[in-house]
Amino acid sequence: MKILDWYILKRYLFTFFMMLLLFIPIGITVNLAEKIGKLLDNEVPFKEIVFYYLDFTVYFAYLLFPLFLFLSVIWFTSKLANNTEVIAFLSSGVSFTRFLRPYLIGATIIAGLALFLGMYLAPIASKGFNEFEYKYLHPNRKTTEDRDVFRQINDNEFIYVSSFNANNKIGTNFTLEHIENNKLKYKISAKSIKYVEKDTTYKLTDYVKRTIGVNNDIIDIEKQKDTLFSFDVEDLTPVIYIAEILPYSELTSFIKKEKERGSSNIGRYQLVLFRKWSLPVSVFILTIIAVAVSSIKRRGGMGVNLAVGICIAMVFVFFDKIFGVMAEQSNFPPLIAVWFPNVIFGILAIYLLRNAKR
Repeated sequence: MKILDWYILKRYLFTFFMMLLLFIPIGITVNLAEKIGKLLDNEVPFKEIVFYYLDFTVYFAYLLFPLFLFLSVIWFTSKLANNTEVIAFLSSGVSFTRFLRPYLIGATIIAGLALFLGMYLAPIASKGFNEFEYKYLHPNRKTTEDRDVFRQINDNEFIYVSSFNANNKIGTNFTLEHIENNKLKYKISAKSIKYVEKDTTYKLTDYVKRTIGVNNDIIDIEKQKDTLFSFDVEDLTPVIYIAEILPYSELTSFIKKEKERGSSNIGRYQLVLFRKWSLPVSVFILTIIAVAVSSIKRRGGMGVNLAVGICIAMVFVFFDKIFGVMAEQSNFPPLIAVWFPNVIFGILAIYLLRNAKR
C-alpha cells in the first residue's frame, strides 16, 4: 500500500472513531439529563446505571452507525479538498477510482465491524438496555404482547388466548385445536388457564374437551383440570423486543419457529434480521456518496459540503425509518423495506461517482 493509501485510510478510521467518541458522550449526557429524575426516584443502584450506559453506548453507536460514518467522511474529505490536496492527488496522474481505493478499504474494515456488532454485540447490549428501561424507567409498560394470542405450537395443534397476564401467568378464554389432514380431531376449551411453575403443569378452569367421533362426539367436562402441554409460557407470549436481543443464529431459528406458529410479528422479526446485512452494505454506499460530494472544492468551503452531507444523511435515515414502520405495521415486505434505501442511494452513489470522475 502506498503513502497516499495509508494517509487517507488513517484519516478515514481516525475521523470515524473520533466522531464516535465525540457524539456518544453527548448522547449519554442528554439521556442522563432526561432520566436522572426517574433514576433517583427509583433508587437505581450505581452499578446497574454504569452497565446500562455501557449497553447504551453500543446500542446508540450501532443505531447511528451510518450517520457517524457519513459525516466523518464528509468532514475529512472536505478538509482535503479545501487544502487542495485532492487536486494535487488527481493532478499527479491518480485516477478518481484509484483515489477512492483507500476509502473502500476503510469501508471494508468498518463494514466488518458493523457486521460483528449486528451479529453479536448489539443483541447483548440491546438486551441489557431494554431490560433496564422496562424495569426502572417504564415499569408499567408491557413487555409482552398479551392480547388475542394465536399460535401454532406444532404441526397439528393451534392455541388461542384472548388475554394473558405474564406476571401471574394466567390466560382467559383458552382454546386448543388438534387438526390432522385438515380435519378437526378434538378441541379443548377453558375459561382460564394458569401455568403452575412448581410442577410445570397447566391448571384449566371450566375445562371442556370435545372429541370428534364418526357418528357422535365425545364431550368431557371438568370444573378444574391439571394437564401438560407441549408449549412454554415464554413461547406463548415472547417479549416485544425479542428479535433485537437474539444473536443471528438464534434469531433465524426463532423466526423459522414463529412462521410455523403463525405469528403475526414475522415482519418485525425479519426487519431486524435483514438489517444486520443491509447496514454493512450501506457503509460502502454512503462512503462513495460522501467522497463524491465532498472531494470538490466549493466556494462556501467545508460548511457547504457538511450541509449537503447532513441533508443526504437525514433523507437516508428518513427512508430507513419510514419503510421500517411500514413493514412493522402492515404487510409491506420487510426485505424491500430494508434494502430499498440502499438501492436508491446506491443508484445515487453511481451517478455522483460518474460525475466526480469527470
